[in-house]
Amino acid sequence: MESNELVEYVEQSQSLIDVSPQMDEQNTRRKLIEPLLELLGWDMLSPEVELEYSVQMGVGTKKVDYALMLEGTPVVFVEAKGIDSSITDSHRSQLKSYMRQTGVDWGLLTNGVQLELLKRKKGGSRPDEVSLGTFSLDELPDDSHYLRALSRESIETGEAERIAENIEATQKAATHLQENKESLANEITRVVTADIDDSVSQTVQDGAKQFIDVLASTLKQQGKDEIQFEWGERRETKESTVSEWTPSENKNAIAGTISRAELTGDANTQVAIFPTHESGIKFLQENNAWGFVRVGSEFEYVAMYVTGDVRQVKYFATVKDVVPPEEAELSRPIEEYADGAKIADDKMVIRFQPASLYELENPVPYETKYPQGLRYTTLGALRTAETTDDIF
Repeated sequence: MESNELVEYVEQSQSLIDVSPQMDEQNTRRKLIEPLLELLGWDMLSPEVELEYSVQMGVGTKKVDYALMLEGTPVVFVEAKGIDSSITDSHRSQLKSYMRQTGVDWGLLTNGVQLELLKRKKGGSRPDEVSLGTFSLDELPDDSHYLRALSRESIETGEAERIAENIEATQKAATHLQENKESLANEITRVVTADIDDSVSQTVQDGAKQFIDVLASTLKQQGKDEIQFEWGERRETKESTVSEWTPSENKNAIAGTISRAELTGDANTQVAIFPTHESGIKFLQENNAWGFVRVGSEFEYVAMYVTGDVRQVKYFATVKDVVPPEEAELSRPIEEYADGAKIADDKMVIRFQPASLYELENPVPYETKYPQGLRYTTLGALRTAETTDDIF
């Protein structure tokens, strides 16, 4: 799907609304809501979408308009109203109660024109259903980060959780700045005027308030920009705009840390897992690559199992290409890495995409199985594994 398809959906929906501004619920579902769910990757004609899903509430049964399913389990509830109805607190409470009763984490409340994204938070003494944001039909192209959370791919891969965390964090920071603008401006003024004439304090304070407003607005925009829906293209894990990497001694190619839930992509994508001693980590850092290895099947990702006392699948990277050692432009002479021995002709170097090598925040711990040589797994298995036994 191309990015302009979301714009086309909005334009088509607005045209339908212009013709029928008091559209009832049945027509709103068919003409506005179901096309949106299709846009998000949910097949309306498959078992993954169930209409009028039954929820046991006390001694009675209620019906949720749409239940979006994965492996036979509801993961998103959609409560639909007609354009001729306004969204009320009662509707919101109704959807929250359905989510709470069944343990469904995500909810969408909409009348086709107004949309609200709900998330079930599991921290604290008891789960709580909260609103992550409200937005309107004409705002969808700018607020597509909300939609991304409900896409089939995001729910399936766990990307939706990262989106929720991002939305909550930026909202919290922006709200804190706005609610404490006066005291923050006073503190900035105090620091700035500490060593200069107090006669400029009012000017500094006015400027500080403007700065806080701009910062709050920037935070909100950043939250959108970081997770914009990349329609039609697979999002590379922690994609970077860096285009090149030059191997060099004492350089560190590790771009940071990443949780396995953030490893987005097709769950069936192949991952090559290599064992390494702790001493091998230096090769990764200096070259943004791994070698010297024999490879067979094609794979898009590499993960590294660190042996010795570590015994964890601890590093992850996206493959750029596989080349002979002499073409890899390594940071040190090949002979130095090989301790003077000749590298076999069929051994290769796997180079990584720039800024794609990460240390896993939650590495996969050893249980009873580990790779003594190259082993293959899938991205989905790596994402969800509790121990190495789940991937080998």
